[in-house]
Amino acid sequence: MARVVAVHGILNTYAAPEVMAAGWVPALLGGVDLSGNGGVLSEADVSCVFYGDVFRRPGRYLGGDDLELLDPEDVDGPAEAGLLAAWWEAAAQVDPGVVPPGARTLGPRIGVQAALSALAGSRFLAGVGERLLIAWLKQVGTYFTQPEIRQQIQNRFVEAISADTQVVVAHSLGSVVAYEALSAHPEWAVRSLVTLGSPLGIRNVILDRLIPAPMRDGKGMRGQWPGSVAQWTNIADRADFVALVKSLKHVYPEPPAQDPIVDIEIDNGMSAHKVDRYLTARETGAAIAAGFLADTDG
Repeated sequence: MARVVAVHGILNTYAAPEVMAAGWVPALLGGVDLSGNGGVLSEADVSCVFYGDVFRRPGRYLGGDDLELLDPEDVDGPAEAGLLAAWWEAAAQVDPGVVPPGARTLGPRIGVQAALSALAGSRFLAGVGERLLIAWLKQVGTYFTQPEIRQQIQNRFVEAISADTQVVVAHSLGSVVAYEALSAHPEWAVRSLVTLGSPLGIRNVILDRLIPAPMRDGKGMRGQWPGSVAQWTNIADRADFVALVKSLKHVYPEPPAQDPIVDIEIDNGMSAHKVDRYLTARETGAAIAAGFLADTDG
């Protein structure tokens, strides 16, 4: 059974398990090799959790025709609007081509439409139109507001874990899936969690909606530690606005006698959130390998 379980993030609606594995497994192994740990893993050691199809017809959400029909009015509710606003503000901080919120602009570009227009013009989102941005928001919103979808995705993850699984690698929304599953199963033998481009630190729209719920700490919130995990490495590109909170160390305080989260900032070039850039980074490969090397040393 798999020693490494990997789980994807948003907008894999039109892929399939084999498609995911064809891209993820070579990139993951390549990152491990580039980190100087070649031979620690083989292709047979890696299993991929795919759940993108649950957002596809006839499962009802975001089929091909639906994407064409999406418009700014489909961004509904304070959570989706709040996440969009946070993305906009973060993108403006790292991309001078993005008009910042509140700046004077020509025309009545306000609210959701203004945010979508600004983000669609970001150089880090080349080729990503407004409808695709709305689809991203809708998938995050669907996960948190439709319990049957959330449970179906969680079940996919649970089925992939075995007694041999030592490391979980999770990208984007997949880090939310992995965090909740690991928290619900402290009996698992998983010792290492590697999160890539994770939104787990975003207040209100993500952190406050997690299961288990975070704990209040003064004026802030602190997330609970995920189950059996002993090592947690969080890797984010500085321009990745999906990973709004780049450091999770102080958001998820470690239990006694356990190491804190290691937060690492990397450079993915012009594709800040793209998973293959994350997976082939030496830092990611080293974090994955560390889950096995520590076990061997111990």
